[in-house]
Amino acid sequence: MDVAEFVEALDTEGRSLAAAAEEAGSDAEVATCPGWQVRDLLRHTGMVHRWARTFVTEGHTAYLQDGGLPALDGPELLTWFRDGHRRLVDSLAAAPRDVECWSFLPAPSPLAFWARRQAHETTVHRVDAQSALGGTPGTVAPDFAVDGIDELLRGFHGRPRSKVRAKEPRVLRVRATDADVVWTVRLSPEPPVSERGPAQGVERNGGTDIDCEVSGPAARLYLALWNRLPFPEVTGDGSLAALWRETSGVTWS
Repeated sequence: MDVAEFVEALDTEGRSLAAAAEEAGSDAEVATCPGWQVRDLLRHTGMVHRWARTFVTEGHTAYLQDGGLPALDGPELLTWFRDGHRRLVDSLAAAPRDVECWSFLPAPSPLAFWARRQAHETTVHRVDAQSALGGTPGTVAPDFAVDGIDELLRGFHGRPRSKVRAKEPRVLRVRATDADVVWTVRLSPEPPVSERGPAQGVERNGGTDIDCEVSGPAARLYLALWNRLPFPEVTGDGSLAALWRETSGVTWS
C-alpha cells in the first residue's frame, strides 16, 4: 500500500470512529477496551492524531512528548476530535514525500511511516468505538489487514521493548486463510523474530518446528492480534496463543 491509500484509509476510519462515538455517547463503555468509556477513546485518539501531525508539519527529528489529554467532553470533545483528525489527514496528504522527521518503525520514508501508523491506529480505535454500540463492529479489507499484521509482528514486536517472551524457544505461526501469506514468529527469552512468507507450500496447521498456529481471515486475525477479538482458530499448543494475549499489548508511554 502507498501513502495515498493509507491517507484515504485514515480519512474513512476517522470519520467512522467519530460517527460511532457520537451515536454511542461519551458515557458508553468500550467493550474492546475494558475500563474505557467513549470519552477516553476520543481523548486518546485525538491526542495521538495531533502528536503525529506535529512531527510531519514541524519536521521534528527527535521524539517529543504528546500534548496531553483534553478536559473536553460531549459535543465539544467530538468537535475537537474531528478537527484534529481532519488536520492530520490534510497534512499527510499535502506533505512533501521526502519530508524528514522522527519515526519509530521501519518504513520506506518518515511520511510512509506516519500515514501507515495513523491509518492502523485509527482503524483499531474505530473498531473500539463501534464496540460501544453493541453488536459486531465493521470489518477491514484483507490487504489492509495483512499490512497491519505485518506492522504489528515485524514492527512493534520486532523492537527490544516487546514483552512477548518464552522461557524456551517456541514457534508460533500466523496464517491468513484468505491471503497467500504466513508469518513465523520465533519466541525465546529475547524479543520475537518474525518472518513473512508465502502460504503456498507451507504445511497447514503445523509442521515439525511449529508449536502453535493461529489462523483465519486476515481481518479477524488483525483484530485478534490487537486483542480485540478471539483468535478464529488455534491448533497445537494453545498456551502460546494465551501468551500472546497476555503479553502483546501495545501501550502508550
